[in-house]
Amino acid sequence: MKKNLNRARSQSWDAVAHWYAGWTGTNGSRYHRTLAVPLLLELLAPKRGEHIADLGCGPGILAPPIAERGAGFVGVDLSARLIADARRNHGRVGRFLVGDVTRLPRHADLPEAGFDAACFLLSIQDINPLDEAMASAARLLKPGGRLAIVMLHPCFRVPRQSGWGWDEGRGLKFRRLDSYLTPLAVPMQSHEAGTTRSYHRPLGAYAEALAAAGLALTGIKEVSDLPAQGESKADRRAAGEFPLFLGLRAVKLE
Repeated sequence: MKKNLNRARSQSWDAVAHWYAGWTGTNGSRYHRTLAVPLLLELLAPKRGEHIADLGCGPGILAPPIAERGAGFVGVDLSARLIADARRNHGRVGRFLVGDVTRLPRHADLPEAGFDAACFLLSIQDINPLDEAMASAARLLKPGGRLAIVMLHPCFRVPRQSGWGWDEGRGLKFRRLDSYLTPLAVPMQSHEAGTTRSYHRPLGAYAEALAAAGLALTGIKEVSDLPAQGESKADRRAAGEFPLFLGLRAVKLE
């Protein structure tokens, strides 16, 4: 399975770009605005005058909050259609390039060791191979530069291999996992004219990839799901106990 995963390279989201841009909206979905982007900004801690690279930037929803903090922004994504949306909606506050994050193009806006920080905002699980993506991030960073990653929690949110269950006797909602250690390339639900893939890896794979790229893990933060109106006590407890997102922070070694 791992060998098959390594052969499954990142694919463009052009076929689902219209659906995805519509789902996120100009400024991100509810989950982006209330959970994922605040977590990313907390880990990244952008400062005025810094240069930030967003790898797998999609429609560019991170550009405005980065610009509000006075930092320069460059986003890269394999989907030309999503980049077109990003340029149309956020071109005044960031630069956007079409490119494969695992094989970054040579470009004046992507200088080696030219960035103070880089990030993957809910994109790393759509990018493969992982080692090449981490190596790209490391090449962009200055020594001491920061990398922030926000992803669906790989220990609890495994595509098609995890879900909720109900223990009637104990009155408890629980999280069931049918697979975890095996790396997977999972076709996701079809939207419009295409199907995307999600790449599951165990948590240790991310630590190993960071280390191989010369990046030292310096922080971890887990964030629980949003409460839904009308949920039961058991639902609220389960949502609070099993995190939805995982955030990782790393620095490039001197």
